[in-house]
Amino acid sequence: MPQVDSLHALWRLKSGQSLRYRCWDDEAVLYNDLSGATHLLGPAALCVLEALRPGPAAAPALASRLLDEFDIDNEALGGELDALLGQLSELSLIEPCPC
Repeated sequence: MPQVDSLHALWRLKSGQSLRYRCWDDEAVLYNDLSGATHLLGPAALCVLEALRPGPAAAPALASRLLDEFDIDNEALGGELDALLGQLSELSLIEPCPC
């Protein structure tokens, strides 16, 4: 599989994900409809997933959503978002759009 430039890709939820989760304090347990696994996610990951629920979004739109929701250092956001998108992709929760 070729490398994806996550900060320049358009992202979407993987088809079949319903985003069933429960929150406790600053954590959420999410059921992965595709693998049957459960994942412990932080609030930033959940924010990104909810931002993708209505449809695909580019990294700048996701970054803007995170900046609106959390007290995040704008300088570090790019690297943190890149890592977060990679982790969510590895969990088969999101994928880059093939456009």
